[in-house]
Amino acid sequence: VLKAGDVLLITDNAYDPTRAMGLGLLTDFGVETRFFDPLDPASLEAAICERSRAVLLEAPGSLTMEVQDVPALAAIARRHGLVSVFDNTWASPLGFPALERGIDITVMSLSKHVGGHSDLMMGAASAGERYYALLRKRAQQLGQVVSPDDAALALRGLRTLGIRLKQETSSALEIAEWLRSRPEVAQVLCPMLPGSPGHEIWTRDFTGGCGLFSFVLKGGDAASRARFVDALSLFGIGYSWGGFESLVVPVDPAPIRAVTPWPPAGWDPTDRFGLRLAIGLEDPTDLIADLERGFAAL
Repeated sequence: VLKAGDVLLITDNAYDPTRAMGLGLLTDFGVETRFFDPLDPASLEAAICERSRAVLLEAPGSLTMEVQDVPALAAIARRHGLVSVFDNTWASPLGFPALERGIDITVMSLSKHVGGHSDLMMGAASAGERYYALLRKRAQQLGQVVSPDDAALALRGLRTLGIRLKQETSSALEIAEWLRSRPEVAQVLCPMLPGSPGHEIWTRDFTGGCGLFSFVLKGGDAASRARFVDALSLFGIGYSWGGFESLVVPVDPAPIRAVTPWPPAGWDPTDRFGLRLAIGLEDPTDLIADLERGFAAL
């Protein structure tokens, strides 16, 4: 899709390694990366130039869970002759049919939901008739071949994927609702939750979700957030969500944003210390009790 001299447009709330790819690996190959505000279609329009060739979207946004209007952004890309690529790791095709929403190429980490046990390293790229042959040919040229053991792990995970996603989503909604009632919490960033930012678009475009969402503490500092995390016993500290165990990581998006502010406009500027939860298959009552221990340590 891209060659030296081209411009790639990436949503400003993308997965950090995606940003690193754009600003590092692709730069080494002569591709320029620009970022745009995912909640403002005019921002995408303004970023497009005669060298633009592709746009990379992600919904919800990594860490802060904004839900962009994917069909509208894909239509803008198509109108300008750009290839639209969508990271569908959060919802999977079970929760978001990306190709049906106008996307040209959809990618996802199979290490997460599909693997389901935090013991698989694999990814996938899917496309319609126009781009499938090109993807297949390039994968063969690069020697990308899945090992039998990894294939077996992915097949194992696929057997329970729908059941796990259903349970994780249900538990996440219960915990998100509970967090919204806590006085220590300024914002719950869970698009599946009614009243949460992005819920209307999520309801319109998505058919499912998962256990990954974030929340922002009211005021405080990095030290108090660290005490919260250290007090947890059921939540592990880790990035690679999608397994059966629940995880937590601190959320600090400000250093990895180019065109969108953190905290967002209209928020109290002291409400900036967040936490991302990946809800696994534990009983949500036990997870809530664990989070209570975190709040007690603030």
